[in-house]
Amino acid sequence: MADLNKRRHDLREAARANLREYIVTYVFLALSVLFVIFSGRPLNDIFSQLMGRLSRNLFIVLALIIPIIAGMGINFAITIGAMAAQVGLMLVINWELEGVVALLAAAGITLPLASLFGFLIGSLLNKMKGQETIGSLILGYFANGAYQLLFLFIFGKIIPLSDKVTIVGATGVANTLNLMGGGLYMAVDSLWSLPFPTALYGVSMLIILASTALYLLKRLSLRRLITLAGTAAFLSLLVLLVPPVQQIVRGTRVPVVTFLLVGLLCVFNIIIMRTRLGQKFRAVGQSRTVANAAGIRVNRVRVIAIMISTVLAGWGQILFIQNLGTLQTYAAHEMVGLYAGAAILVGGASLNRATNTQAIVGTLLFHILFTVSQDAGKNLFGNANIGEFFRVFIAYGVIAVALVMHTWRSNASRRKNTLSA
Repeated sequence: MADLNKRRHDLREAARANLREYIVTYVFLALSVLFVIFSGRPLNDIFSQLMGRLSRNLFIVLALIIPIIAGMGINFAITIGAMAAQVGLMLVINWELEGVVALLAAAGITLPLASLFGFLIGSLLNKMKGQETIGSLILGYFANGAYQLLFLFIFGKIIPLSDKVTIVGATGVANTLNLMGGGLYMAVDSLWSLPFPTALYGVSMLIILASTALYLLKRLSLRRLITLAGTAAFLSLLVLLVPPVQQIVRGTRVPVVTFLLVGLLCVFNIIIMRTRLGQKFRAVGQSRTVANAAGIRVNRVRVIAIMISTVLAGWGQILFIQNLGTLQTYAAHEMVGLYAGAAILVGGASLNRATNTQAIVGTLLFHILFTVSQDAGKNLFGNANIGEFFRVFIAYGVIAVALVMHTWRSNASRRKNTLSA
């Protein structure tokens, strides 16, 4: 009887701890369900829109993980990586390159630019330890001013450009650049696409085979094997055997190459954390003092984390814009950091801990709300703009809550350490 009571007590404590840890995720899940119901939109339409948003945004959100693990909080300065990508895209449009070759050229231009910007960002953030999240946000706003100057006055006047990208009769780059003419629109997404059920069956089979192989190699526990293989099999059977679910996913196609790139980034995040560099990221994130005492060059490790994040965000911005088909020259980058940061926090990440799963879940929930908020606002309040205002409010609100919770936990931890000492 005593053992049973102890087990119940442990379960209650675990449930409370889980609720405290993922309260934002649960609130967003409830809001998403509520808004889907009140939006009145068909579920198959919502699902199709959601898949498009995931393919556009997931890569950028995953780019935030490494700086978080390195203890640098949400790197809102990924906005600067997006600016580097837009410089690359503008140049390839100016040179009239086409298709995947043009996107690869843009990615090649982004690499050195974003690496340089990342080095400068990391060096500046090393001067404001403990305030990196706010510092990166301010750096993004500062860089936006330099970006506007570059595109309005330097490009087209000091650096000559063709009429294809400049404002007719004036200097500077045009407000909108069209990716349709050069075959840049959907250049990656259209390489290989499959119906959602087919893609799901293929991914489920890969998960089952990979998890089984890892279990046989003793790299995976039996419990983990059952969880992964069981979940994959359940989702496949759900789509295969349940007609209402078939109706929801029917007609939705998956851009396989885009999601393969997302999958490669997930694998990269896992593998790099198992390398010596990844262990340094973790050590620095847990305690800069201990890491420094262990001989780790803390500032150098932090700069590398920001450089990797900035480059990955730039490449993610290229995927984002090729999916949209137009480059809003002066505005496409402005909300990148805010929305990506809010999405990963919605998934349960904090300012010092993040995983691939949290990034994926957060992006899913955040963009469900984005997909249906206008229709829900119109049906609930008679004004679609209410839903738009709510989306922006939620984005800022999630970040504010994360900052408050981080401060509260840090203070509680300090008090606990003081009392135990």
